[in-house]
Amino acid sequence: MSAAPRSAANGPGIGRVVAGVDGSEPSLAAARWAAEYASLRGAELRLVTGWHWPALLGAAPAPAVDFEGDARAVAAGVADQLRQELPDLDIGSDVVFGPPAEVLVGESKGADLLVVGSRGHGAFSGMLIGSVSLHCVHNAPCPVVVVRGAPDDVPADA
Repeated sequence: MSAAPRSAANGPGIGRVVAGVDGSEPSLAAARWAAEYASLRGAELRLVTGWHWPALLGAAPAPAVDFEGDARAVAAGVADQLRQELPDLDIGSDVVFGPPAEVLVGESKGADLLVVGSRGHGAFSGMLIGSVSLHCVHNAPCPVVVVRGAPDDVPADA
């Protein structure tokens, strides 16, 4: 006998939706989409931000930039905004050290859905999907939704 599908009908708080957030417009659109979906399904929303030292630092002394603090500020800001819009939604956030693609795949274990933006801060102009989104689609252990940004965020030649 198979388990009943997870839904709001099974009770509040059943299920978990994970959304990748990096502060880019597509990731904000993904977080909003994930929040609305989680609200409809009676699921928990986990906002996840992966951060790491930029590769170009190499052996050079680290600049006076707080990469982890910046990541925490982005995650907290998005969570606060979504809590204002959907006050009854259970929203948590995690800031995890590591390559964002690997962090999101790891954090999606046990989730019902992973939601990511189509491209983030590292995307080259004109790309329809970024490397993190593509990695998640191919490697996540759960279904993945890729949310494109606003229509004016998409290159005209796409």
